[in-house]
Amino acid sequence: MKGQQSLSRSTHLPSESEYSTHKPVKILHFSDAHIDIANYGRHDPETALPVRVMDFLNALDQVIEVAINETVDLVVFAGDAYKDRNPQPTFQKAWGQRIMRLSDAGIPIIMLVGNHDVSPAVGRANTLQEFKTLHAPNVFVADSLQLLGPDQLGIPAEVITVPWIAPNALIAREDTSGKSLEDILHLVEDRIGAAIMKLIDRANPDLPLILSAHASVQGAKFGSEKSIMLGQEMVLSGKIIHDRRLDYVALGHIHKHQSLNDERHPPVVYSGSIERIDFGEVKEDKGFVLAEVKRGQCSWQFKKIDTRQFVDLKVETPSADSFMADLLEQLPSSDRLAGTICRLRLQYPLDWEPLLDESLITNHFREALSIQIVKNRETNKRSRLGDTVMVESLTKEELLSQYWRTIGLESEETEAMESLAKEVFSSERIDSSEKNK
Repeated sequence: MKGQQSLSRSTHLPSESEYSTHKPVKILHFSDAHIDIANYGRHDPETALPVRVMDFLNALDQVIEVAINETVDLVVFAGDAYKDRNPQPTFQKAWGQRIMRLSDAGIPIIMLVGNHDVSPAVGRANTLQEFKTLHAPNVFVADSLQLLGPDQLGIPAEVITVPWIAPNALIAREDTSGKSLEDILHLVEDRIGAAIMKLIDRANPDLPLILSAHASVQGAKFGSEKSIMLGQEMVLSGKIIHDRRLDYVALGHIHKHQSLNDERHPPVVYSGSIERIDFGEVKEDKGFVLAEVKRGQCSWQFKKIDTRQFVDLKVETPSADSFMADLLEQLPSSDRLAGTICRLRLQYPLDWEPLLDESLITNHFREALSIQIVKNRETNKRSRLGDTVMVESLTKEELLSQYWRTIGLESEETEAMESLAKEVFSSERIDSSEKNK
């Protein structure tokens, strides 16, 4: 396998617990594939697919190869095959070909339906429905709370599946008059929690018990996905995921790989996404988890995947006299940037703007897959405005830029706000012009 292996971790119940006589069940756990993301770069000339889609498919291929070569007993995919709830048929074909490799190898795979796999409209089919409709062998689409066991999976283990559950699907059945959103979410969490506990109670105490969920859980550190909003989605409680009758908790939905239960039993693990979505994940390792689960004990390893390199550069230019020379001197050599996805964040006084030569920068990054230039233009007095310049002399745009910098907005957020302000001021000028006619 391409990639590196982290240190293994083990957890154990007290020695007096009754262990099963079965040998450990070997599981591969991954999630958040999002194979249809194409937010950087160009198209591949051979496949006509976006290069970034090929990156995600390459990461998925590494996962499939390990599952087959390591002869795992079970693959658990914890949700979000796609980013788009209505994926193109080409992307569905690419996903299906890889899942059927596992099916043909006789490896059972459980695929949870994630929030990006299902339409918010009640009654719509999910993006994984075709496997269920066509009764694909060894493929189990988990679109509801259920307990799968040896009769279905063909292995000595049981799995509780918790797919993405949209609160509105349950709220419609409840009397929510006079209740706040927080109260409604607590109501939904209580109902789901009670249903999961019933499934745990039903499980065979002599078999390993795995819980897989596409959800947020208490204590998780959120990644860069802007769609994840605390207080606006259901959160599984620690009481459920830390239940010692569980032997492994395989989570999806949050892109940052993390373990939430330290060395205690059961391991509670987000495998994380298999590729970087954007620069919010630039420092995160991407991969999957291999776990060996036995009744009352579990050992697991996080395995890194070879992914395309993201390069995030921040450059400050101290002198107007040598502006471009200083800027270019701080950049890595062009050959080191080959094939990378780059973001260059520049910080300089607003009145130095004419000194910026973007063509020189673009040429320096010519071997990169993608280059994004983010400009943070300073507009304070030290930015060559002069000590005697009064606030009244600044334009509305300059005043707003100064304010956003004062409150500590990131450069990307500032750029977005500047773009929005231009639209507002442009509309304002048009309205004013029409009134004066």
